[in-house]
Amino acid sequence: MIRRTKRARGLQLVGVALVASLALAACGGDDDDAGGSGGSGGGGGGGNEDIAISLITKDSTNPFFVAMQQGAEDAADEEGIDIKIASGKEEGDDQGQIDAIEAAITAQQDGILITPMSTGVNDAIAKARDAGLYVIALDTPPDPPDTVDITFATDNRKAGNLIGEYAAAQLGGEKAVIALLDIFDDKVVSVDYNRDQGFLEGMGLDDIGDPKINGDEPKTGSYSGGEYEIVGNVATGANEEGGRTGMEQLLSKNGDINVVYTINEPTAAGATAALEAQGKSLDDVVVVSVDGGRAGVEAVENGSIDATSQQYPAKMVELGVAAIIKIVKGGAPPENSPGLDFYDTGVTLIAKEPVEGVESKDPQYGLDNAWG
Repeated sequence: MIRRTKRARGLQLVGVALVASLALAACGGDDDDAGGSGGSGGGGGGGNEDIAISLITKDSTNPFFVAMQQGAEDAADEEGIDIKIASGKEEGDDQGQIDAIEAAITAQQDGILITPMSTGVNDAIAKARDAGLYVIALDTPPDPPDTVDITFATDNRKAGNLIGEYAAAQLGGEKAVIALLDIFDDKVVSVDYNRDQGFLEGMGLDDIGDPKINGDEPKTGSYSGGEYEIVGNVATGANEEGGRTGMEQLLSKNGDINVVYTINEPTAAGATAALEAQGKSLDDVVVVSVDGGRAGVEAVENGSIDATSQQYPAKMVELGVAAIIKIVKGGAPPENSPGLDFYDTGVTLIAKEPVEGVESKDPQYGLDNAWG
């Protein structure tokens, strides 16, 4: 999916099949189908009207990416630039992102902001950089990190650590029977393994195996509070339906699950629905997640999610847009946060019931800072 934010006429929706329309801009043309003038985003940011950027997200349905796209629309309006918004059809649609990258190259844009789907888009990113576009990853640091010029992202390892520490503390020494609901089982994506493996680190497992591989850790052993058993890892596609079916699959293997790690809050919504459908009380299961969207924080407030690591997608876009504008105007490129291979946009643990030794904020703070 692609859509374009333009000055004086808001948003135009364009299908994936029309991605080639961006190429027309490179030949000196622009679309006037609504009777408005061609050009940039909103009326602010004088002198920026010739700057063109693409935002390419993983999909246009996940509330996190919808919030990111809204942030891009706001940036276009504020800075007076041209932003094309594109995405894959769904998680795993590498080709959709590759097509959007190719379109940005053909249109001779100045830069790309992308939440990279997987290593499958690395070659297309390299082609864009070779063509002179400044490429910034958002949310998902690529593998390897220098695939892009810089990444603005949540520290996903820390996000996982926080919810792992919280879950371990909530168990109070009880045996942990763990379900792990990931994104993929056939792709290597940094956000996937960093959250999963970070969660296990936070739980205090004595051995997590390869820190970049989900599912290779010992299935039984010790965590910081006692003994653990991992029932399994399931690929959910990071969506509600995947969370529901994944949780059902793991419950069929072991009905005693009392800890559920979820890659994001839509997955958590599906998982909690499956737990309740099978008669399990959510009071007896610690469910943790990552995102911090409004619906997710409300789920923390009502008790269906115990804790979530809140991230800030609009901030990622805002920083990315500002960086490309600065570079186009001859300014210095941004630098990584100290000790990291990306720029850390921050993460906050949101929990209704605080636990000793794990810093968190209450749901009201989460709602005040929520997106979506």
